[in-house]
Amino acid sequence: MTDGQTSLGMPQLPAPDYPAEVRARLEADAKEIIARYPGSRSALLPLLHLVQSEEGHVTRTGMKFCAEVLGLTTAEVTAVATFYTMYRRKPSGDYQVGVCTNTLCAVMGGDAIFEELKEHLGVGNNETTEDGKVTLEHIECNAACDFAPVVMVNWEFFDNQTPDSAKKIVDDLRAGRPVEPTRGAPLCTYKETARILAGFPDEREGAVEATGGAGPASLVGLRLAKGETPHHKIVHPRGESASGEGE
Repeated sequence: MTDGQTSLGMPQLPAPDYPAEVRARLEADAKEIIARYPGSRSALLPLLHLVQSEEGHVTRTGMKFCAEVLGLTTAEVTAVATFYTMYRRKPSGDYQVGVCTNTLCAVMGGDAIFEELKEHLGVGNNETTEDGKVTLEHIECNAACDFAPVVMVNWEFFDNQTPDSAKKIVDDLRAGRPVEPTRGAPLCTYKETARILAGFPDEREGAVEATGGAGPASLVGLRLAKGETPHHKIVHPRGESASGEGE
């Protein structure tokens, strides 16, 4: 029945199962993940990354699988999958481009980057380009304030960006041209990234050795927190030149 505005509709059918060969492969991976934890339900987060690596987002089938192998209800799994933004709930692109729009990145140009990328790609927040290559979203913090404004692609850092440099990144991704992060490992697809986040080795040559450390300001903050004295001033008092740096 309806009241002219609301349709109750039909109950949603149960989620389908994975094909037998896919389920067998995922069960073997899930067994390896669950064995890492003293309590099986602690494996839920990496298991959600595992099923996301299969289809590119967390489907109802994926949540059903997680519930079955962990002995949880689908409601419990759904509550976790919908809480964390790293789990996609709908089909998305090969590359997730996240623009930090938190305070520091925003005032340094993050808001402008995000607005220009939306217009350049013809998509809104959390939408995917027609070719299925890029999903654009704003992120509250990329934890890299030293390098603001920061863009991330599949969780790899692209520091000190401008609208033009960000547009070049997405253009190169869509064209299949090589794109190198400013720090960290080389890019891989979102599905491949999800499998790594599930805790499986990154077997690409040189990927593990690649790293991206914190910036100077963060390291000075760490030294201060440890009670150490920084060797140089990061911000010069008003009227004092950089040549006056000292102890």
